[in-house]
Amino acid sequence: MSAPHFERVALIGIGLINSSLARVLRRDRLAGEIVACARRQETLDTATKLGLCDRTTVDPATAVAGADLVVLGTPLSAYAAIAQAIAGALKLGAIVTDVGSVKQAVIRDVKPHMPAGVHFVAGHPVAGTEHSGPASGFAELFHDRWCILTPVADTDPGALATVTALWQSAGMKVLTMDAEHHDLVLAITSHLPHLIAYTIVGTATDLEETLKSEVIKFSAGGFRDFTRIAASDPVMWRDVFLNNREAVLEMLQRFSEDLTALQRAIRWGEGQKLEDLFTRTRAIRRSIIEAKQA
Repeated sequence: MSAPHFERVALIGIGLINSSLARVLRRDRLAGEIVACARRQETLDTATKLGLCDRTTVDPATAVAGADLVVLGTPLSAYAAIAQAIAGALKLGAIVTDVGSVKQAVIRDVKPHMPAGVHFVAGHPVAGTEHSGPASGFAELFHDRWCILTPVADTDPGALATVTALWQSAGMKVLTMDAEHHDLVLAITSHLPHLIAYTIVGTATDLEETLKSEVIKFSAGGFRDFTRIAASDPVMWRDVFLNNREAVLEMLQRFSEDLTALQRAIRWGEGQKLEDLFTRTRAIRRSIIEAKQA
């Protein structure tokens, strides 16, 4: 599938994902013009300084005027208001997509506002780091990662193919998935690990001062990896948990039950149970490495 070319691309939000996408668009000359939109002028000034866009604006409707492609990359809580704000400014035939990690909520908040003749394709490039902001992006972020698109029954096939080609040109492997299934899968692979990391780091910060200083001093152990995840954008993750609450709570309940079983095995000295679990989980880590997702 050949890489698509857009006369004008509007990036609503210019954080890690959209700024990385902007770098791809620049590198491969996939856009004639890139318009960046953000709430803070300081963010837009940084994007301009980095050469990520041709024009900037704080107004989403101004940003999308005349755009062939619109990519929503803000915290999820802003999607509904943005969709409502841009609806009247979208040109006929425009494609609107997004990069959010909860798809049922995105479809619920965005699709009803899309006018006839505008094509909406919900998407999630499963890539990222703990850093945020336009300076944190890099074009190679997407290389060999998965992008999940969650079309609905009336999603335009041509628009779906165009968005697929866009992410493939960024180096991603693209598949389609039901939005509900996506949210369940991401609840265990992404959302729950972040929740656990935030909790463990939060527990450490509540320790008495003498013990807390030792935690920081010897954080080269597993704690360091938890702090990396827990450094992720707090607003984005607040919105993820609130918008995928059912799937997260389901996985949290399963995890809680497994943790209780593990607690019992430690209490009763059931070494074989512990070893069996650790052997299984070690094999999972190896398979992740073999799949080049490490």
